[in-house]
Amino acid sequence: MQYLSGKAFPLGSHRTCVNGVEGVNFALFSRRASGVFLCIFCQGKEVRLPMVKTDEVWHLFVPNLPIGTEYGYRVEGQSNEAEGDLFNPNKLLVDPYAKGIVGTPDLSCQEACDWFVWNDPRDNAHLAPKSLVVDETFDWEDDQKPFTPWSETIIYEAHVKGFSQQNPQVPASLRGTFAGMAHRCSIAHFKRLGVTAVELLPITYHIDEPHLQKIGLCNYWGYNVLGHFAVDTKLASNKQAPLAEFKQLVKTLHQAGIEVILDVVFNHTAEAGKDGPMLSQRGIDNRAYYWLSEENDYLNWSGCGNTVKVSGDVVTLRWVIDSMSYWVQTCHVDGFRFDLGAVLGRTPTFSEQSAFFTAVASNSILADVKLIAEPWDIGPNGYQLGGFPKPFAEWSDRYRDDMRKFFLKESGDIAAFVRRFAASDDLFAHNRLPNHSINYITAHDGFTLQDLVSYAEKHNWANGEENHDGHGDNLSNNYGVEGQTADTEILVQRDNARRALLAILLLSGGTPMLLSGDELGHSQQGNNNSYCQDNEITWLDWENADQSLIDYTAQLIALRKQIPLLSLQNQWWNQQDVQWLRPDGQVFQEHDWQDRQGKALQIRLQEKWLILVNAKQTAQQFLLPVGEWQPLVGKEKATLMIDTLAVTLNTLGVCVLQRNEN
Repeated sequence: MQYLSGKAFPLGSHRTCVNGVEGVNFALFSRRASGVFLCIFCQGKEVRLPMVKTDEVWHLFVPNLPIGTEYGYRVEGQSNEAEGDLFNPNKLLVDPYAKGIVGTPDLSCQEACDWFVWNDPRDNAHLAPKSLVVDETFDWEDDQKPFTPWSETIIYEAHVKGFSQQNPQVPASLRGTFAGMAHRCSIAHFKRLGVTAVELLPITYHIDEPHLQKIGLCNYWGYNVLGHFAVDTKLASNKQAPLAEFKQLVKTLHQAGIEVILDVVFNHTAEAGKDGPMLSQRGIDNRAYYWLSEENDYLNWSGCGNTVKVSGDVVTLRWVIDSMSYWVQTCHVDGFRFDLGAVLGRTPTFSEQSAFFTAVASNSILADVKLIAEPWDIGPNGYQLGGFPKPFAEWSDRYRDDMRKFFLKESGDIAAFVRRFAASDDLFAHNRLPNHSINYITAHDGFTLQDLVSYAEKHNWANGEENHDGHGDNLSNNYGVEGQTADTEILVQRDNARRALLAILLLSGGTPMLLSGDELGHSQQGNNNSYCQDNEITWLDWENADQSLIDYTAQLIALRKQIPLLSLQNQWWNQQDVQWLRPDGQVFQEHDWQDRQGKALQIRLQEKWLILVNAKQTAQQFLLPVGEWQPLVGKEKATLMIDTLAVTLNTLGVCVLQRNEN
């Protein structure tokens, strides 16, 4: 096989032309390697080509190499565990920049796992996943990104497969795929709701952890990522062109005015701990890619065996920035949500001036994308809610917990409720804006909304860990019966709670995020850690969807869009914007904030809208401010006496009224 020295940049495999000949240029970083072989696989045979080194990059150009060619790397160098160098040329390695990956490593038993251990002397090319040369061409036509302002953003968090896998309106061949989410009935649902952005759980190539393979389960959520540039073929209906199918999904959502936010995993890789499978970075340059202790053991701040050295090595940082830039430039995505985002700021202590934050701020490609951090990891001082710099927004678990306590528990902490409702100025006002608080009641990790009001305890037995996994304190309320029930009174209480929580979420200051399926009444049977359940537990049940709850959710979103304070003005509220009133219509005084028994208040927004909140299971009467008020949302739960300026919420609930200016 003929080859030329090629170029050191860009990293990865790229189709190009050299001296009038088309081919593929390969480039791989390895600072400490003594030699690198590019391995081309063709018709069952492996061809090894020695690569050329320029500074810290190994490169080669291979003419006339077709799309779909499988390749990998063998990296030579010192193998010294005490120094943190784990080179082994007998292990075929995936390109960290691979745009496509084929093959799945069998890790279902110890004998199978041993083939991938870093110091195993056997050649494992016949078992290892392989990188692909892919066709990146796509006709975007006149694709226009929505560029939805943060103040107008309403996020819908979804899993590509689970969203459409059981939707009878989607053709069977497309269910559970990018094409299924792009189907006209899926788009119609998004439009019916009025959401402005779909946040997708990881869509990149991942593998199933050994402990899951051993018991016949899989990593359904997809957070065990190996290919950070590669679309996961399992999510595509067209297995030959998964990248093109994903791009078509983005294009279709953009045509509907909906942004696409990717959940990305740069805190760890699928190589796990030192005894885990050596598949890519560990064998390429272990010390450059991972945080190591003084004894050169992995620092496990992710809880997954290793931690990526994002702000500790410029090459690893470049890999992360290059990945983000690829998804923005080549795939037109509109934003990112960073799993265990505190890792990105570790130097190794967390710093809002870390190299990652500086690199993002100085990168023009990333200047107009939405950036959302899960603001914690499990390392020292890993909880950093409110500590990220602009332009990062952050998932607020404080919002989640305080709202759950207020509505589902005995907590009557109105001060905490008001703080969260007003976008958590105690966390973000010092250098941020209201939109930086991503408010949510539920997310993929934890109970669904239906389960939050149906289960007092987690029920994760199907996960194979004897119910030890998942959060133990969910701040939930089953209203007297664990799980399903035919008791009409309990069902009414649960419905009241669901609707109250949805109303507060979608009418709070900040950026609301709705978990896919909550609007349908989807239950996971009490499983609050469904990461390994690729079945009816996680797939949305469209045939039994609660249509009235869908309409209610859409009504709330439409109302949010009518209120300028929530949909147009990304600024902190002042006394002219909002009034906090007691049920008797009087303005809250200092002593009222200490009343833990009341659990009820009126919120007047811009004089025109009035939100009545009753977090009790008993009726509450409200005396309204003077004026003519028209009920908009929640009137079915209320006894209205508008003529006498009185409204009674019969039980737990939220009612919204609008002042008649005529």
